[in-house]
Amino acid sequence: MVSEPRLYTAKVMHRRVFPKENSFSYGVYYLALPLPAQKIPGRLASFYPKDLGKRDGTDPLPWVQSILSSHGFKDDVKDIILITMPRILGYVFNPVSFYLCLDEKGVLRAVLCDVHNTFGEQHSYLCAHPDHTPIKGEDWLEAEKLFHVSPFLARDGSYKFRFDLRQDGLGVFIDYYDGHGQRQLVTSLLGEFSPLNKKTLSSAFWRHPCVTLKAIFLIHWQALRLIAKGIRYVSKPDQRTEKISATRNLGKM
Repeated sequence: MVSEPRLYTAKVMHRRVFPKENSFSYGVYYLALPLPAQKIPGRLASFYPKDLGKRDGTDPLPWVQSILSSHGFKDDVKDIILITMPRILGYVFNPVSFYLCLDEKGVLRAVLCDVHNTFGEQHSYLCAHPDHTPIKGEDWLEAEKLFHVSPFLARDGSYKFRFDLRQDGLGVFIDYYDGHGQRQLVTSLLGEFSPLNKKTLSSAFWRHPCVTLKAIFLIHWQALRLIAKGIRYVSKPDQRTEKISATRNLGKM
């Protein structure tokens, strides 16, 4: 389990099912940091707590704790592990960061998915069972889609989340269902934890160079591919005032 800063090396997969199939996958790495997190200076890859949460210069821990408290979590969560991309060459963009909320036994009780789009907007989905029982690897949690991310998907329907946290790794599965209940997008993030130090961080940088820049590039590259396939462009609606929402339990699927 992540009791000290770790490197999380993973593979991202996206597959659009209809109206035209489109899929891609690529290697990526994240930082897995117990909160409160110390800054990690570096010329190539670095981390600054001010890039997360409220993004007002404060550590994200109080922000996450306030969200948990407002949803009834009091003594259920002891430790919070942040999974996030580093700054690369001073540039930061995180499509989604995950806050893994663990109880005193290291069991997963909640996951806060902090989502950012390319328009500078932010929305967070708190994934947890309504009764705050442990989240098992086979459990699915559903949330209404309230945030505009892709200009090729409408802002309706729902997401279904699954989190498989293991001693040595993490699997995240997020599927999107349209307003008619049809699964339209399948995504996954599968990876392993390893020691984090200057050497391993440098090695990850050269193995997956410019990873945050790569993410923003691939977002736009895939957009061009979808346009070429005739997928309809969806104009961005005004962001909703509600910027934090919670899931409901679906059980096993």
